[in-house]
Amino acid sequence: MAFIKEESEGTSYPEASRMKNEDSKDKRDLMELRGERQDPNEVGEKHQYQKPLHLASGENSMSCSETEPNSSQTLTEAGKSFACPQCGKRLTTKGNLKAHMRIHTGGNPFNCTQCEKSFPFIGRLKMHMRSHTGEKPFTCPQCGNSYQCNTYLNRHMRIHNAENPFSCVQCGKSFTARQNFKRHMRIHTGEKPFTCSHCRKSFPCEQYLKRHMKVHTGEKPFTCSLCGQSFTVRGSLKYHMSIHTGEKPFTCPQCGKSFTRREAFKTHLRIHTGEKPFKCRHCEESFTHKGRLQTHMRVHTGKKPFTCLQCGKGFTRRGTFTAHMRIHTGEKPFTCEQCGESFTRKVRLNTHIKIHAGEKPFSCQQCEKSFTRARGLKNHVCAHSVLNCDQSGMNFTSASALHTRAHVCLECGKGFSSSSDLERHQRVHTGERPFKCSYCEKCFTQSGSLTTHERLHTGEKPFHCTSCGKSFNRLYALKIHERMHRSDLSQ
Repeated sequence: MAFIKEESEGTSYPEASRMKNEDSKDKRDLMELRGERQDPNEVGEKHQYQKPLHLASGENSMSCSETEPNSSQTLTEAGKSFACPQCGKRLTTKGNLKAHMRIHTGGNPFNCTQCEKSFPFIGRLKMHMRSHTGEKPFTCPQCGNSYQCNTYLNRHMRIHNAENPFSCVQCGKSFTARQNFKRHMRIHTGEKPFTCSHCRKSFPCEQYLKRHMKVHTGEKPFTCSLCGQSFTVRGSLKYHMSIHTGEKPFTCPQCGKSFTRREAFKTHLRIHTGEKPFKCRHCEESFTHKGRLQTHMRVHTGKKPFTCLQCGKGFTRRGTFTAHMRIHTGEKPFTCEQCGESFTRKVRLNTHIKIHAGEKPFSCQQCEKSFTRARGLKNHVCAHSVLNCDQSGMNFTSASALHTRAHVCLECGKGFSSSSDLERHQRVHTGERPFKCSYCEKCFTQSGSLTTHERLHTGEKPFHCTSCGKSFNRLYALKIHERMHRSDLSQ
């Protein structure tokens, strides 16, 4: 590269011109010094793969050149006559000492002409320039992957050689690179040294912090070339591109189902293995992935984050909320091809299709009775078993009902799945009506009842018939009206 001067010309100390004529042993000494804090490319410009040294996981942390063979290890301490006044390290030449002092002083005399970044050693600058030129001179002889420095190639070769020299003593997991090992150890220690200056959120590695900072800056540097949509991380763009290409690289070996994302593939495999690693601490129910556990926890907390703005009804799951909104809009996007009946949810269409096929895939193991829906089987199984609650004396037909209805009314013994449901029920006994109409003096026990009542004053009718366009102020009235149209069609 023409714009980078030779190493001897770029150094500021007088011994540099003499170093050019020194023997190869002294040049390797200089490489050792500059390899202390520089990027991996300092160790040489050899393009072939070099067998890395095996490092124990307990060694001191090293830089990018951690696995490179160091020819100066044969030197004795007696040959290093120049001592650093700050750390006591002894070096072979005065020029090496001056270069070493930049570690303590922070001097960066070598500047990039393209992005104005500075570096303490010319070798670091050389490797940095490859990020602008795209040069990757170190090529893997087995798979053809190329890298900017030899140490990155050595680290990559461990994948082919099945070498994982860095092992975690707590869980036994092994890693090819020390940096990945150190990042993993923070899982056990809980250390999160990288903190966001905006919201004070902490992260275990700098990469996660950089990704998080894009939330505050609004930066989305990864853009889809087909539709123009932008993303904050490359992984999201890669997943998005599979929507255009239709590529599903992760295939289940047992049922043949394919997936675009590895996480979804791993979650699917638990269906076959029966693994449910995410357990509820309240009722001991288990789930295949974390998202379903978080949704389930709302049963105990009573939290319903998705609220309908038209009728005030709350939902624990977004999918249920979306399906509910179709009641107001009248949308039924899922249509049966055999009879033309439409449904608001795909799962209801799938259940309906089984009626035409005569399919009853859900069978009782005790009496061999079959059902088209899982709920039908679940209700049927209740007839075979009854569970008793020690505290309230109530009987339940399933273990889930026994555990989830942990909130019991002291007046009548009725059980509820959340404290908010229990509180709402207790108003039946206390006579409390906290929701007052803003138009008249009437009061109600529930906010939903108040919303429905106030439509009498406002004249609002949010429920529309898709057949004749007639509107109603209550969903129940719409359903009764729709039966008239269905009866007319049957005649």
